Amino acid sequence: MSMSFERYMLDMVQPMRDDLTRIGITELRTPEEVEQALPDSKGTTLVVINSVCGCAAGQARPGVAEALRHDALPDHLYTVFAGQDKEATAKAREYFAPYPPSSPSIALLKDGELVHFIERHQIENRSADDIAADLTDAFDRFCR
Repeated sequence: MSMSFERYMLDMVQPMRDDLTRIGITELRTPEEVEQALPDSKGTTLVVINSVCGCAAGQARPGVAEALRHDALPDHLYTVFAGQDKEATAKAREYFAPYPPSSPSIALLKDGELVHFIERHQIENRSADDIAADLTDAFDRFCR
């Protein structure tokens, strides 16, 4: 792969990363960062598995952004990027059993244990408002 193609891909993906980081979500780019953030996190942790697909752009990222305007929120906000930060994504997915790999997807953990998960098939055919409502319901149950 040429350096110009790699640079092109980085330039193409950066706005998709920025959709989440500009609203306060921290990127985990390496397996080590995932290991530092997820296993021992106290309280609630939202992890967004970001992706370049249309349903990430049209439903998942806007739905997450809308949900983060809610009054009950997770204590920690993280994202990994499927297909871009492959090792970090694989490490994060270890915490989402029994769900198979899915991107985009959204996980909510409480004290390191998975309590709510939205798979790709639950994102594809729903609106951003539906995703936000799903998340805010989970925030109300687990983040208060």
